[in-house]
Amino acid sequence: QVQLVESGGGLVQAGGSLRLSCVASGRTDRTYAMAWFRQAPGKEREFVAAISRSGSSIYYSDTVKGRFAISRDNDKNTVWLQMNGLKPEDTAVYYCAAKNDIIAYKFERRYDYWGQGTQVTVSS
Repeated sequence: QVQLVESGGGLVQAGGSLRLSCVASGRTDRTYAMAWFRQAPGKEREFVAAISRSGSSIYYSDTVKGRFAISRDNDKNTVWLQMNGLKPEDTAVYYCAAKNDIIAYKFERRYDYWGQGTQVTVSS
């Protein structure tokens, strides 16, 4: 089992930045492909960004490409999501997720482990 804990959410004005962190604990003797998803009120959860186990492959949704950056440090069992140029439509609960490989990285059902989420609110 792997436990994921997100942090770093908060309230920020449009155009501002936040950096989310996701720390993994438990069975960390192996690495996992990691991703960030988000869910806005009244909407389905959507893919934001994903990073392969080694960090060599990175993917973004079109809505955040160029503004957000995902990174990881396997020694620290941590994944980050740097969010710049935030917009009110980025307001959502952001979730960290883990799976064995990067295949089908956009599909939330393929992920085995999830964090509890951290709220990001962007004011206009």
